[in-house]
Amino acid sequence: MSLILVERAQQTLTITINRADKKNALTREMYQLMADAILSIKNDGVTKAVVIKGNGDCFTAGNDISDFAAKKEGAQVPETAAFMRSLMTCAVPVIAQVHGLAVGIGTTLLLHCDFVYAARDSKFVLPFINLGLVPEYASSYLLPKMAGHIKAAQWLMLGEPFSANDAYQFGLLTEIVDEQNIAHAVASTVEKLVSKPSFALLQTKALLKGEAEDVTQQMNAEFDIFLEALTMPAAQEAFDAFLKKRPINPEKFK
Repeated sequence: MSLILVERAQQTLTITINRADKKNALTREMYQLMADAILSIKNDGVTKAVVIKGNGDCFTAGNDISDFAAKKEGAQVPETAAFMRSLMTCAVPVIAQVHGLAVGIGTTLLLHCDFVYAARDSKFVLPFINLGLVPEYASSYLLPKMAGHIKAAQWLMLGEPFSANDAYQFGLLTEIVDEQNIAHAVASTVEKLVSKPSFALLQTKALLKGEAEDVTQQMNAEFDIFLEALTMPAAQEAFDAFLKKRPINPEKFK
C-alpha cells in the first residue's frame, strides 16, 4: 500500500496522504514522494491545478516524530525541504482539502497554498515551541502578514490548537465547509480553475507570489535557527519524552 496516492485526471494532480492508521504522520519517504509528484508536472503544459488531501479522520498529524528524531541532524534535509520547495515554487494553483487535525507542517504547508477548504471539525496547531523548536518554512513571515502579529504570536508562542473558525477569521482559509460537502467544494473550484486561460492563470499566480525572495530569505533564517534548536536540551528532552511516552521534565525547558 502506497503511503502517498497520486492521481492525474482532468488536468489536475491529486496527492492523497494515505497513512490513516498513523493519523497521516509524514515520514521522509512520504515527503519525497509528494515532492516528486509536484515536480513531475513542472512545465508539462497540461496540469492546471494540484489538490492535497488526507485519507482517514484527519489531514495530517505532521512529522512522524520517530522518523524525525532518527535523523535530527538533518531532519528537514533533503526530503522535507524538497517537498516544501516544490510546493512553494509550484506554478499552478494548489488547493488543500482539510479535515480533522492539521498539525505542525500540516498547517505550515497551508500558508503556501492558493485555496484552502476546511471541514468544520478541523483543528490547527503549530506546536514547535512545545518541542523546543522554532517556526519553519517562512511561517514566521507569512502568518503575521495573513493574521497579524498578535494572532501569529498567540499561535506560534503558545503552540495551542485553534479552530477552523479562527483560521477563517484570520485569513488562512478560503471557506469552511461541512465535511460531507468538502470534496464537492474542492472539485467545483478545480473545475473553474481548469477552465481559465493557462497563460493568465499561471501569470496571476506568479504575480501573487511576488514576495518569493523575501519568503525564501526568511525560510533560510528559520532553518538555521531550527537546526541550532535541535541540539538544545529542550528539544532533546521533548523528543525523548515523546518517544518514551513520559512527561517532559520542566527543568530542561528553562
